[in-house]
Amino acid sequence: MKTLLYPCLWFNDNAKAAADLYCSVFPNSALLQDTPMVTTFELNGTHFMGLNGGPKYNVNSAISYYVYCGSASEIDRIYNALVENGQVIMPLDVYAWSSKYAWIIDAYGVNWQLDIDDINSTQKIVPTLLFANTKYLLVKEAMTHYTTIFNPSKILLEAPYPPEAEVPEGSLLFTQFKLQDFIFNATSSTLQHDFDFTPGNSFVVLCENQEEIDYYWVKLSEGGHEDMCGWLTDKYGVSWQIVPAILPQLMADPEKGQRVIQAFLKMRKFDIATLLNA
Repeated sequence: MKTLLYPCLWFNDNAKAAADLYCSVFPNSALLQDTPMVTTFELNGTHFMGLNGGPKYNVNSAISYYVYCGSASEIDRIYNALVENGQVIMPLDVYAWSSKYAWIIDAYGVNWQLDIDDINSTQKIVPTLLFANTKYLLVKEAMTHYTTIFNPSKILLEAPYPPEAEVPEGSLLFTQFKLQDFIFNATSSTLQHDFDFTPGNSFVVLCENQEEIDYYWVKLSEGGHEDMCGWLTDKYGVSWQIVPAILPQLMADPEKGQRVIQAFLKMRKFDIATLLNA
């Protein structure tokens, strides 16, 4: 499969407008699908889904998208395009970790961290999980949890807190890891924040068969809770969608598509046999 893992952004019925903006900003981007329910698109080769979910949830700063821009001209261009009608969290400037960096929220509420540096990967946009408030010491634990569940996986970088931070030895300030072929960042903050993980940002796990669905459902929901239509929240509060790869094909079937939708609306964990027989 081309994609196993990808992020999903929850929009208040304006996913297409957001996707159009992003595709105009990032190189090597394309709109892949647009339906009343979802819009799928690629940004510089990274697959995204935009969900028209209404006002129930919002994206927030607990999960941002770290863009490794690779040059001064590129970071300036992306910054100027995304900041319009948005909000600056950290202005474009020199910081201890980067010679040019910014954190902004765009007009649709999506958080972007822009870095002049490049990354040794074809994946230039990396979702970044922020562990804050009561969770700020859980970065290493969460990284270990996720890399144990997904195979193959790999820890790419671990940056511990400096001694002067006066946190337990070995606590991570930042880490980068790979689940399957998809890179994640996770970072920690000792500051108090008024946000936490939410279904506004989720991650889709595409599964080839029922065995994979069962496996990820059990492993990722452990200590968390199950939701409807293949959604779950893990023990850290991060939302996942465990979805059969065949689902879009079944939903597009003119004869049985509506029956498939009605069937999965009644499900928590997806059952492929029931969908096929709908």
